[in-house]
Amino acid sequence: MENLINSLPIPLVFLFLIAGFALLIKGADFFVDGSSSIAKRFKVPSIIIGLTIVAMGTSLPETAVSVTASIAGKNSLAISNVTGSNIFNTMMVIGVCALLTPVMVQKDTLKRDLPFSAVCAFLLMTLGFLGFGDASGMTVGSIDGIILLTLFAGYIAFLVKAALKSRNSSEGGDLDADSKQESDKERSDDGKITPLWLSCVFIVGGAIAIIIGGDLTVDSASRIALSFGMSETLVGLTIVSIGTSLPELVTSVVAARKNEVDMALGNAIGSSVFNILMVLGIAAAISPIAMLTENLLDIVVLLAFTFVVWLFAFTRHKIDRVEGGIMVALYAVYAVYICVR
Repeated sequence: MENLINSLPIPLVFLFLIAGFALLIKGADFFVDGSSSIAKRFKVPSIIIGLTIVAMGTSLPETAVSVTASIAGKNSLAISNVTGSNIFNTMMVIGVCALLTPVMVQKDTLKRDLPFSAVCAFLLMTLGFLGFGDASGMTVGSIDGIILLTLFAGYIAFLVKAALKSRNSSEGGDLDADSKQESDKERSDDGKITPLWLSCVFIVGGAIAIIIGGDLTVDSASRIALSFGMSETLVGLTIVSIGTSLPELVTSVVAARKNEVDMALGNAIGSSVFNILMVLGIAAAISPIAMLTENLLDIVVLLAFTFVVWLFAFTRHKIDRVEGGIMVALYAVYAVYICVR
């Protein structure tokens, strides 16, 4: 697709850019509807669906790019792209959702999901700094990749166990106030639940549209930026890094607009975890990834931003519009920083 877009005149590239955004938005619409229906049908909390199905689906572009680059031995920017995407997920995705509607944060998210996201970032920094498994140091090697993938498998197993426990509690009537409210909402919406086969079609079709739309958007935006004189390095640090996070942003915004705020928050946090444990885990297992000094600084920024989000959420168990605006502003400052450095 990139070669095709690079050979087209600029007016047609703008059309591809518009088409990419259209696919992203419509794909996210179907993806959220299918995921929401699955959650209601199997009585799984929306936050768990967001942390798993939705997060994995929106992380597919990063996975495809990193695996392809690793096979070709050109994964030097993998950590930069993942770290940039995670900072975008943490500040922009959650921040924009909070601007649309206050984001209520559950206890499990405060005690489990946000801290675990920070632990993953810290683990990546530690493995890269130690260069475990590689004599050259400052490298995330094959053994590190296996460690990350093992932790990813354990994370998924834990979430599946939590989903089964929640479902059993729902069926047995042992519900806390939050779960009871969600269960009541599900029962009131039972007539709107999409058939299982159609929900799966929505999820798969929506994911394909998101991947194609994201690819079209990134390639078109990169071509337009280069035609206006931006360097390839700057395009990589900004448009490509942000572009691979567009699925998370669009999907979370669509989820928030459909009043699936838990799913939107779970998508942002889950995608950050998936990017480190699954995307970098697979990439490093295939081919060692060099970690630069800039990567360490970016991971420190990611940890600081994660703490800011946790602090905002901890105060009143929600992130309001003012706090969302602060998060977007902080990301804008970071974007200026990476452009000038």
